[in-house]
Amino acid sequence: MMTNTNLYLPFEVDVKELEQFPKTTRKNNFFELIYVVGGTGIQIINNNQFQYRAGNLFLVTPQDIHSFEILTPTKFFFLRFNEYYIKTNSQNGLQETVRRMEYILQNASHRPGCILKNTVDKPLIASLIQSIINEQTNQQIYHQKITEQIVNAIITIVARNIALKLPKNIKEATGEVVLEILHYIQENIYNPKQLKANIISEHFNISLNYFGKYFKKQTGETLQEYISNYKLRLIEARLLNTDMRINEIADELHFSDESHLNKVFRKYKGMNPSEFRKTFSK
Repeated sequence: MMTNTNLYLPFEVDVKELEQFPKTTRKNNFFELIYVVGGTGIQIINNNQFQYRAGNLFLVTPQDIHSFEILTPTKFFFLRFNEYYIKTNSQNGLQETVRRMEYILQNASHRPGCILKNTVDKPLIASLIQSIINEQTNQQIYHQKITEQIVNAIITIVARNIALKLPKNIKEATGEVVLEILHYIQENIYNPKQLKANIISEHFNISLNYFGKYFKKQTGETLQEYISNYKLRLIEARLLNTDMRINEIADELHFSDESHLNKVFRKYKGMNPSEFRKTFSK
């Protein structure tokens, strides 16, 4: 049996200690970060399995079908957020957080497994989640505002860790420089003049002749392939999660016009953006 779960707030947190996970396969209309405070078992997502333990953090998207098989009593921390959370942050001027949130939404791998790839982030996430639990338990003045700030920090850390696993050759031990380059590309994706190879290589003090080979070796993609694929993920997210018109998306991402975006999208996806939205949006 599969159930659809709704979320009525921009974000919500929940802590549950379970000996058995509900005997339903869940599909949500929101994004969910699930942290294992303690316990062991198996995460089942899209017919894949992953053995979980304390300290694991999972990201479940609206496209995912998931459940858990609990082997030893497990304490779960749930952080759920939806498109309204993004819009709220945007209205409050937190553009940096919005961009990082987008990066999570478009680039989740939809595979099982802990998304914490950066070893130093694991104790940091554990501390931040415990801080949220404390704030929600003690309910002192400004606890909700403090919780919001911690949630934003968690989202930023998650974005950094997802960056580690996106290009196919990125590994946990990949050098810090290429991660900084990926971050630079994400930050400047709306500013194409800053995404030229000569500009990026100069910014990171890397020889232009060497830069292309270095980027391809570290990520498994050429610079232009990575930029194009990242733009496509941004387009998909807007088609599925917003009411933006195609020409508005084209303008935001600096395509020459709507027909140019349609041509590029069809080349990679085999259908135009309108068909994609109609086929895959809820």
